[in-house]
Amino acid sequence: MPGSAARPGRWHAPDQPDASEMQGQLRTASSRAEPDRADEARPADAARGQAGDEPARWSRADLQQRLERLPPSHPSSLRPVDADTPRHGDGSDREPDAVKRDYWTEVPRFLRAWADHVRRWPAERVAAAVDRSRDPAGSWRGDSGLYLLPERHAQAREVIAEVQHSEEALTKRMGQAEQVNAGGARLAGLEHRRKGEDRLKEKIAEKIEHEPDRTPAEAVREINDAIRYTFCFEPGKYTDGYWDLRQRLEANGFTMIYSKNHWRDDPEYKGVNTRWVTAEGQRFEVQFHTAESFHAKQEVTHEAYERSRNRLTGRSERRELEAFQREVCTFITVPARAENIPDYKEEDS
Repeated sequence: MPGSAARPGRWHAPDQPDASEMQGQLRTASSRAEPDRADEARPADAARGQAGDEPARWSRADLQQRLERLPPSHPSSLRPVDADTPRHGDGSDREPDAVKRDYWTEVPRFLRAWADHVRRWPAERVAAAVDRSRDPAGSWRGDSGLYLLPERHAQAREVIAEVQHSEEALTKRMGQAEQVNAGGARLAGLEHRRKGEDRLKEKIAEKIEHEPDRTPAEAVREINDAIRYTFCFEPGKYTDGYWDLRQRLEANGFTMIYSKNHWRDDPEYKGVNTRWVTAEGQRFEVQFHTAESFHAKQEVTHEAYERSRNRLTGRSERRELEAFQREVCTFITVPARAENIPDYKEEDS
């Protein structure tokens, strides 16, 4: 399942920004009845944004600036229309022309909704429920309560370091695929190519909890997305581009062991997620997205997805999180023929 930021810089979406601090309502029209995704990882772009010269394109800071520049009459503007100010650029009092609603025009509303959810369901509320006061030195306990004894924690840190070493060579090969693929796909979110150390520890701890005799080394070999990559396509090149990249990865000696097409039947997430294994046995994930589906996953619904997977999240909040993700996905455009991409699962994968 999903789990890594923004859209490729060479694509130009409508000038629709967002803001993580905006306030609003999570319960949208489709969810009122109901009480486990930074800019595209082009190194130069990322460095430019971090250096302070200008925000990275389509980062949160960049979108915030765009939002603040919109006129009050724009439906996504942060500034309300003054009652004494004409509502149209020609000085007349007639209503402004309607703006077509699509994913990008709805982003500010989605982020207002999420800001409101965070206000009503503070993250600290769940984290405070985890008691670490009696845990021995050297142990580890995650925000969901999952636990590693000191010896297992030390072993987990060692195997995570090995995964990180494997990632370096793998990333070079992904970069080569980006340069030569026929669909014009670009690697996005490379800063998220390694799953966070605490999230890996949680997954290791969860597997050991179910099978206490399992070692961290055995557990980490079964984590499919400890290393993960995302390729973004223009919508018109998506389906053919998927097949081209898949063939290139197979030609590089990688074996696909799983593929799930979420365009077809998943109301809370869009894209194609695949799992691969190298000749050395290292598993990794490759996601295939458009600019819209990647932005939605990474900038809008990622935290909702993570919260929904936390076993300490209550039922009422989980229902609201799921409704929010469904609402966002209704505005994501499905690329032509993407629904025809088949699922795949290798036996005993």
